[in-house]
Amino acid sequence: MTDPTNKPRTVICVGDIHGYLTKLLNLWSNLQSQIDPESFNTATVIFLGDYCDRGPDTRKVIDFLISLPKQYPNQKHVFLSGNHDFSFAGFVGVLPGKFEAKDTWQEYADNEEREGWYRGEGYEKMHLQGRRWGGWIKVKFNAAKGFEYKGSIYDAAPTFESYGVSHGSSDLVKAIPEDHKKFLADMVWVHEEDDVCIETGEGLKHCKLIAVHAGLERGKNVQEQLEFLKARDSRVPKVTDLSGRKDVWDIPKELTETIVVSGHHGKLLIEGLRLIIDEGGGLESNPVAAIVLPSMKIVRDTDNFS
Repeated sequence: MTDPTNKPRTVICVGDIHGYLTKLLNLWSNLQSQIDPESFNTATVIFLGDYCDRGPDTRKVIDFLISLPKQYPNQKHVFLSGNHDFSFAGFVGVLPGKFEAKDTWQEYADNEEREGWYRGEGYEKMHLQGRRWGGWIKVKFNAAKGFEYKGSIYDAAPTFESYGVSHGSSDLVKAIPEDHKKFLADMVWVHEEDDVCIETGEGLKHCKLIAVHAGLERGKNVQEQLEFLKARDSRVPKVTDLSGRKDVWDIPKELTETIVVSGHHGKLLIEGLRLIIDEGGGLESNPVAAIVLPSMKIVRDTDNFS
């Protein structure tokens, strides 16, 4: 419970970083300057996933994230898996649990040629999303995003290059430091917090918070989804709550007084208790944003507070 003698704790939710170290460092600096030191140093910081791909500095981004618990020992850090991170983990063989690789391919086998799934060393034991991540997509232009694909359907080439290997090379498995593999293996698929406060027109509101990269699927039992996400069952070909679009956009009707916060969608949306914090979308020209609770303040890497 919130201590009535103290102000509510600070919760910071950081949107998709996508390999942009300078943006991440500028955003972190801006958060530090906009939050009083005591609140910042004891904040719960939830990273909403998609640390890799598109931008040039995935390796350095993960180095920075790994360093945070030592640099800020009184903060609580939560690293959600995004769909890109799930696929990165799938390529390097650190997804949680046991699964039969071929069982994850079957439903989408008709897409293999078009998406250019990876067929190099070790592909026989690789999860579908790892194969899609390390492959070469045949169509070069991503009409939805308005730019050319970077290697695969996930734009993974810059991630390979950040570790000093060419896109689609099995050498990536050897090139990745063990602490990076542990980071990828340990990412959570959902995070829940009780008694998170937000400022509203009627005053301070106490809520539960659920953080998940894309959102919770409509029309499916919420408790069953949460249990599945906590179990991190990699036997499925894709995790809709990490990769869905319209089907995970809204807050399920059965949830009340619950903030649902996500990244993933390439948009910034504050609609009641539904928070989507992904202003960057992995595009070089867009900012990386975070939301600070309870104030609901949006902070960006591009903000100039001096």
